[in-house]
Amino acid sequence: MSEIANLQTVEALWDAFDRFDFDAAGDLLHDDFLCEWPQSGERIRGRENFVAVNKVYPGQWRCTIQRILVCGDEVVTETQVSDGDTSNTAISFFTLAGGKIVHLREYWPDPYPAPDWRAQWVERL
Repeated sequence: MSEIANLQTVEALWDAFDRFDFDAAGDLLHDDFLCEWPQSGERIRGRENFVAVNKVYPGQWRCTIQRILVCGDEVVTETQVSDGDTSNTAISFFTLAGGKIVHLREYWPDPYPAPDWRAQWVERL
C-alpha cells in the first residue's frame, strides 16, 4: 500500500477511537494483529481481544493526533488522549500489511515535574 493509504488507515483508527466506535477500529486491524504495551508488560493478540479491551476501558477518552510520521509500511503517532480531567500522551508505532494494521507497539509516558537543578538552562512548555 502507499504511504498515503497507510497514513489514512492510522488516522481512521484514531478517529474511530475518538468516536468510541471500536468495531470500526477493529475493521482496520489485520487478521494477525498484535499489540504490545512494553511499560505494563502486556501483549494483546488478535483483533477481537484488542477491541474488547478498548470497549471496557474506563472513561470516555477523546483522541487528537499531534504528530504523525510515515515511512513505507511504518507509521508513528504522538496522540493526546483526554477524558476532560486527565490528559495523556500515546506514542504509537504501527506496522501495516495489505492496508491493515498488523502490529502496534505503544508507550504511554507519565508526565513528571522538571527538576529544579536545570531550571536556569531550560524553558517550561
